[in-house]
Amino acid sequence: MLLQVPATLVLLKRLSTARDRTAPLIPLEPSAEALAKQSPQVSIVIPTLNEIERLPTCLEGLRDQAAKEIIVVDSRSQDGTPQYVQKLQKDFPIPLRLITDDPLPDGWVGRPWALHTGFLNSDPTSEWVLGIDADTLPQKGLVASFVDKATVDNFDIVSLSPKFILKTAGEQWLQPALLITLIFRFGATGDRTQFTEDRVMANGQCFLSKRAKLVELNGYELAKSSFCDDVTLARAAAQRGSKVGFLDGAALMQVRMYTSMAETWREWGRSLDLKDASTPNQTFADCLFLTALQGLPIPMLIALSIWQPASSILMNILFWLNAFLVFIRCLLVFGIRTSYTEVGFWFWLSPLADPIAVIRIWISALTKPKSWRGRTYS
Repeated sequence: MLLQVPATLVLLKRLSTARDRTAPLIPLEPSAEALAKQSPQVSIVIPTLNEIERLPTCLEGLRDQAAKEIIVVDSRSQDGTPQYVQKLQKDFPIPLRLITDDPLPDGWVGRPWALHTGFLNSDPTSEWVLGIDADTLPQKGLVASFVDKATVDNFDIVSLSPKFILKTAGEQWLQPALLITLIFRFGATGDRTQFTEDRVMANGQCFLSKRAKLVELNGYELAKSSFCDDVTLARAAAQRGSKVGFLDGAALMQVRMYTSMAETWREWGRSLDLKDASTPNQTFADCLFLTALQGLPIPMLIALSIWQPASSILMNILFWLNAFLVFIRCLLVFGIRTSYTEVGFWFWLSPLADPIAVIRIWISALTKPKSWRGRTYS
């Protein structure tokens, strides 16, 4: 109770401001004149390492976007990724460049190194640099809408949350429970009241930055050793006075992150604790917070249902407190429904995966990744 009561009050305060969040972005279809004016502003950078299965749909979605260039930074893929890009270059409607990044320097993680390489090789006349992951399915009007919003609101760095594509039963059961860990810690996407400079959120799958700001930050140097480079860079920029945003882009982009429950557990769970962008105290506090609100309620409710001493007032209070937390969690299942293209039976049972999701966050918080996206690190 000492842990759960104050945590519940914090959660209720956090969820109460969700109604005031920035409205989700909607696709814009600019006129030919506006498209021509906007095109020189944006350089798109896509980091790749053996992405032949996912890159084609990403590039197809970018074919009609408002951009000056697309730079595919390949880290020596062995599955035909660079050859595929080379075949597209001649007839692609946007200038499509292929760059092979240099061998990974000491202290760098592969993804920020590829993004850093793309930034250094981007057109210096571009006003914006947009990092997009190969697993992203851009929807029509993504770049136009994104840049328009960033310009109107004067963001230096802004990223989007996507609409997720889940296909297998295991994904539909575990992935929403992992997603909820972010909502519990940081509130709803687009909530303007939650974030202090050291708690801003970001998503590297669609990460837009003013080129001048990246020049000021020396590219991705500040996030070079981070396995959550998007959040690390966004928080570093915010602490240096930049205006950073995290908005709902479900209508502008879809993402097929992982293809199984095991891959979701291994890959997403490896960085979801965000310890590389947080202090040890913040990470530990977040783990305790999730334990109290997401990890304990269902096990506690089951245990207290079996063992209910009638004379214990505290036990009854504890029972109804955990019942209330389970009720909130079930409501959030409906709240995140719009973050998915389609849901099945196992999606609605995802609250039962909450204790497992919290265990995954603890494991990640207490360990350092030794491999990531096909690379091995000492």
